[in-house]
Amino acid sequence: MELDARKTKKCPFCAETILAEAVKCRHCAEFLFDSRNTTPKQAPKEIKGDDDGEEENMYPFYTSPSVLAGIGTFIRCLLIVALATVILKVPIEDYFLGETALGGLELTENQAVNAGFYRGVAAFALIVLSVAMCLIKLVMLKSISYEVSPERIEWSRGIFSRKIDNLDMFRIVDLKLHRSLLDCVLGIGTVTLMTKDESDPVFEFTKISDPRELYDLLKDATLDADRKQGVIHLE
Repeated sequence: MELDARKTKKCPFCAETILAEAVKCRHCAEFLFDSRNTTPKQAPKEIKGDDDGEEENMYPFYTSPSVLAGIGTFIRCLLIVALATVILKVPIEDYFLGETALGGLELTENQAVNAGFYRGVAAFALIVLSVAMCLIKLVMLKSISYEVSPERIEWSRGIFSRKIDNLDMFRIVDLKLHRSLLDCVLGIGTVTLMTKDESDPVFEFTKISDPRELYDLLKDATLDADRKQGVIHLE
C-alpha cells in the first residue's frame, strides 16, 4: 500500500501531518500516547495573547477577593455616617430648654452646653468607627491572594503575619460555582472545592471577579492532574 493512500492525522503538538496509527511524531518527536493507558495526550492549553499573534501560558493564575465583596460592610458604614450626621446637625438639647422642654425634663444652659459637646463627640466617634470598619474590611480582603498552577493551589492571607497553605490539584474531588443575584450584578462569585485534604476539606475562592474563568481553569487542571497521578475518585 502506498504511503499517500494510508490514513493520516495532524499532530496535536506541531500540527504537522502524520500517520493515524503513529505513536510518536516524526516532526516534533513528541509521544502521542500515555505509556500507562495509551490515552492520547492533549496539547498544552494556551490562551491568546496580544493582537500580534503572540500566545502565553495561562499559568500561574493569580486572583484575590474583589473589593466588591465588602459591599455589605460599606453600606452599613454609610448608614452609620448618615446617623452620625443627623446627630451632629440636630441640636437635641435645645428641645429640653425653657418652658417647652419635652417630657418635663428641663435643662439648664450649662447642662445643654455639655449635652451638645457629648453629642458632637458621639457623632465624631461614629464616623471614625465607620471609616475604621471600611478600612479593616478592605485590608482583610486585599491581604488574601490565590495562586493556581497546574499542580497545586497556594493560598496566602494575613495582615501582620502571613500564612501560606497549599492544596494539591489531584486531591480535589468536586468543585462548584455559586453566584447570588447581587453577585451576578457585581460580576463576582465564589468557587467552592470539595477535597480529600485533611486540613482543607472544603476550600473556597471567596467573592472573586470573573469566577467562571477560574471555574473552567480548575475543571481542566483537576482532570489533567488526576490523569498524570493515575488518581480515580470513587463516590
